[in-house]
Amino acid sequence: MSDKKQILTARDLSKTFSNDSVQQHVLKNLNLSIYKGDFTVIMGNSGSGKSTLLYALSGMDRPTLGTITYYTENEKGEDTETEISTFSNDKLAIFRREHVGFVFQQNYLNDSMSALDNIMVCGLLQHTDRRKLADKAKMLLQKVEIGEGDWNKFPTQMSGGQQQRVAVVRGVINSPEVLFADEPTGALNSQNTENVLDILSDLNNEGQSIVMVTHTVKAAERGNRIIYLADGIISDEIDIGPYAGDYKDESNPRLEEARIRHAKLKEFLQDMGW
Repeated sequence: MSDKKQILTARDLSKTFSNDSVQQHVLKNLNLSIYKGDFTVIMGNSGSGKSTLLYALSGMDRPTLGTITYYTENEKGEDTETEISTFSNDKLAIFRREHVGFVFQQNYLNDSMSALDNIMVCGLLQHTDRRKLADKAKMLLQKVEIGEGDWNKFPTQMSGGQQQRVAVVRGVINSPEVLFADEPTGALNSQNTENVLDILSDLNNEGQSIVMVTHTVKAAERGNRIIYLADGIISDEIDIGPYAGDYKDESNPRLEEARIRHAKLKEFLQDMGW
């Protein structure tokens, strides 16, 4: 992976939660780099620190110790290093708005706003041209197969799968360097799961860097890089290459490649004690 461009790094990352006199060390001196264009998947048993790591990397939560550095371009197109671990809350919020997108397991859409407005309100935090923003939002909604007839519906009038697709669009409306996803299909049925995973794969194929936490092999197969977390440290990782389609689909033109990827992932997870 050394030939890939780093988009963020975590160094000596630790996270400790305190409850009365009891301390829980969730992340332990963890070191990790995320690379541009990768679809990175974080796996591990319950309590291994997956979501805690995701929230720390995205700036949604602060590590107890360690640093998180983003590699971004400034207005002149020059590469800059931005260490966010010591940012004030306000400065961190601005950084997240400009550089990070997030998709949660629950969609967290505002029920009193239309699907389109849920996206617009996020985009308007960064964009001043409302018309251009609306055009972009509508284009993205069409791309995730939310038609014009649904743009003005409230979330409660939409299916769970539609709501999550709107949430994905909200996550990418500001063109983030990294899209973080925390169990984004955990609350969906099998068909909606497939739809949302297809959208994430399409985004990654277009160059979107993604970091996703999941507990399912089906979702993990969408990634090229799989990181396994155990007791707050990285046990191991594997790069299985870009998604090659469904390994069970006999009509898949990349069926053999898909089967090889699936076998590599299964063997890796078995070695990890999955």
